[in-house]
Amino acid sequence: MSEPEVLVEVVDGVGRLVLNRPRAINALSLAMIRLLHHALADFAADDAVRRVVLVGAGERGLCSGADVRELRSQALAGDDPGVFLREEYVLDLAIAAYPKPFTAVMDGITMGGGLGLSAHCADRVVTHSSRLAMPETQIGLFPDVFMTWRLARMPDGVGTHLALTGDTVNASDALWLGLADRGRGDLPAPVLQPDHGWITDCYTGSDPVEIVGRLEQHAHPAARAAAGVLRERCPLSVHVTLEALRRAALTPTLADQFDTELTVATTLAGGPDFAEGVRAQLVDRDRNPRWSHASLAEVERREVLACFGET
Repeated sequence: MSEPEVLVEVVDGVGRLVLNRPRAINALSLAMIRLLHHALADFAADDAVRRVVLVGAGERGLCSGADVRELRSQALAGDDPGVFLREEYVLDLAIAAYPKPFTAVMDGITMGGGLGLSAHCADRVVTHSSRLAMPETQIGLFPDVFMTWRLARMPDGVGTHLALTGDTVNASDALWLGLADRGRGDLPAPVLQPDHGWITDCYTGSDPVEIVGRLEQHAHPAARAAAGVLRERCPLSVHVTLEALRRAALTPTLADQFDTELTVATTLAGGPDFAEGVRAQLVDRDRNPRWSHASLAEVERREVLACFGET
């Protein structure tokens, strides 16, 4: 018999949760989300459990994100992707407000829904191998699991850069950006922190086309490289992500973000770009998505607003 997708145990007063799909870098299925929520409720009610620790099985990472192939299959079958997303977001908020000390070990790949499980908890630990990212614009989504709220509050426009490009940060940069609280072991040197002036220069305003223009004209080679990345990302996702960031900056709390999070993610997950992005990256793996817009300039404002349930 196969092992459960989440291992649950209590040892010496510590409730231990192990995401247990190592071959998929512990990608979150709906069953895992439900198991985690049930276990956390049990731990909260158990006086013998003093604190909770979340880790991932295997050597590759804590969690690569939600199982977007599962989500894509549901959407293509005509099922409501909002069922999966709602339960995921409720779990994320439960972790953010958890009544006992909660530690997440963000070892290795911790991306997308993996950050939803870890970036909002009380004690976030990074290691030498930590690789943190929200790569959703690469698959036709936006940085959900309440991460636009955190990205919008990062210094010097770095959060905007990370949200739009899906760029990866290491442990030292994660500490600087407020994505982690402490490191374990020897950490790599920061990459973004010492040399991010080009990000501050370019990632201003609310128009992705203007941002790409500034990046292309900037003297720093990293800026021009970022422009090239943004031209490859899903155009609608890039526009929606920037709009979501600017709105999230004005949203007081994570919980206040819930309705926007669910509306935008459900709309995008039910659209053609998400199915195409996951196909290109994870199903056929040809890395050649055919987006519904040929460029950022083709996206109309009304299409962006429609993702927020507005006309």
